[in-house]
Amino acid sequence: MSLDTGTDALARLAEERVDHRFRGLPPDAEGHTVGELAAQRRNLFSDGFTTPVLALSAEHLEHNLALMESYTARHGLAFAPHGKTSMAPQLFRRQVERGAWGITLAMPHQVRVARAFGTRRVFLANELVDAPALRWIAAELARDEDFRFVCYVDSVRGVELMDEALRGTGRPVDVVVELAAGEGARTGARTAEECAAVADAVAATGTLRLVGVAGYEGEVPRADPDRVRAYVRRLVALAAGFDAAGRFAGLSGIVVSAGGSAWFDVVAEVFAEIPELSLPVLKLLRSGAYVSHDDGHYRELTPFNRVPEEGALEPAFRLWAQIVSRPSPGQAFANAGKRDAAHDLHLPSARVVRRGGVQRPATGITVTGLSDQHTWLETAPEADLEVGDWIGLGLSHPCTSFDKWQLIPVAEADGTVVDYIRTFF
Repeated sequence: MSLDTGTDALARLAEERVDHRFRGLPPDAEGHTVGELAAQRRNLFSDGFTTPVLALSAEHLEHNLALMESYTARHGLAFAPHGKTSMAPQLFRRQVERGAWGITLAMPHQVRVARAFGTRRVFLANELVDAPALRWIAAELARDEDFRFVCYVDSVRGVELMDEALRGTGRPVDVVVELAAGEGARTGARTAEECAAVADAVAATGTLRLVGVAGYEGEVPRADPDRVRAYVRRLVALAAGFDAAGRFAGLSGIVVSAGGSAWFDVVAEVFAEIPELSLPVLKLLRSGAYVSHDDGHYRELTPFNRVPEEGALEPAFRLWAQIVSRPSPGQAFANAGKRDAAHDLHLPSARVVRRGGVQRPATGITVTGLSDQHTWLETAPEADLEVGDWIGLGLSHPCTSFDKWQLIPVAEADGTVVDYIRTFF
């Protein structure tokens, strides 16, 4: 797939017509294209948007993209941010333009979305044994010589199923052996011996090619810096052992990959220790939540809390709802709920209140629960809150924020909407 084809597909997103599918948009925008609506530069607060509406901060989004670009460059890391966070091809393109090697994904459908919009390099951080999906991948590799695809393997049986599905296809599928983060962790071969058996099985096929090792340190049991460091060093040792055994002969480089959004500082530290191997090493980081960051889970876990001298991410999401009921001095309800807000890790948090064009901190207002379509708010005596006010909620967990909204306005600090992000879940 050519870059032009991907660019054309992105351009066609602006030709989609606004209708009832897209929550929060101005009712009088019905029938306009997304591009026409963006060109109008409407104000989120005064030009017809309805609540609830999820918005992304234009400034914070750009800040986060730039910060991780500079961070990975400074630490000599290649970057394949996890696209499952946003499933937004417009953001994939911006990430690649800001230096990303490619995009990490988790499921075959996500790869199809990325390819439809011109993504040339995909790292599938998951095992793939689905025969129709494998044959589609093989067809993409045969059709586009510039397409690079890498996925996990962690079992001999998985290798057998992949080989069976891929027999008779052209280019071999590149794979990395996944090392589990410990007993009871998620996927991955548990020991170096099991990893070697998987590598041997790959070598015995003509359909797969071993190109490296990978893992996910976020699954380390009772994770702390020392335990995570020890696991990533096991991963590096596995790569070095495979290299010494000649398992990467004939390649142009070796892939060593790790890195979620909670421990990438430790990954960067250990990857800097990778010894000289027989081939260049692609040190591939996969952190994805950074693009929007959040006001909850990742605000607490981000490595930038441990290394503040490296910078700080900024929460880009704000869910705007309206106060629709104030039944008692200590209670209020807003018109956003579980259908609108991420709630799998933390409840939303009350951040700001707007009334009459004036915005102020949400002092004395606490989110205590979510119904399907309501936010439960507890209000202290100092809370100044009336029916009709807009309340800006901070969200926790980007992955389950993006997936609730198909078209997300991107707003500047004064409320001017300059773009719309289309998601594909």
